[in-house]
Amino acid sequence: MSLLRVSLLSVSGLTLWLAPPFIFSRKIPLHNFIQGIALVSGFGCCFEARRSALKLAKAEEFEAMKERAIDADVADELSTSIYISEQQRRKEAEAILAASEEEVEAKREALEAIYTNDLPPETSATTSEADASDLQLWWKVEAAQTQGKTATWIIENILGKKGRKFSEGKKQLEELINKFGEKGG
Repeated sequence: MSLLRVSLLSVSGLTLWLAPPFIFSRKIPLHNFIQGIALVSGFGCCFEARRSALKLAKAEEFEAMKERAIDADVADELSTSIYISEQQRRKEAEAILAASEEEVEAKREALEAIYTNDLPPETSATTSEADASDLQLWWKVEAAQTQGKTATWIIENILGKKGRKFSEGKKQLEELINKFGEKGG
């Protein structure tokens, strides 16, 4: 709104300054008076436009300063969080280095025990080859199910049981679902 006001006042001031000499006659006293009023009004419009332009410039400068302050705060916050995380990592590394080998080995074994207990027995190192092939077959079956394939399509195309072996494929699919389906693969 201020930019529109500045523009309007500038155009009005210029018009009031330039128009009277061409419109009014110098021989008529009333025209001289009106010409003087128009010139004074033109000056007034120009000064008001200048004052509004200065206000607008200050407001824009303030907004720019506010943006710079916000950007500086964000940069400061990021650098502070990076510094804190680096200090925390440094403390953790120093704690690891300061710990004895027995403590580190005990913690490693505890973590290893936790993670090996979380793995299902089918995927552990003692998995037999038959279980491994069943697991791979189950992954294919599960992928087909998520794609919306029917049981018939799965039996014929993934398990490869067509025709007379179709009932055998049904049993194999049921076994796979019973074996891996409830555990989530």
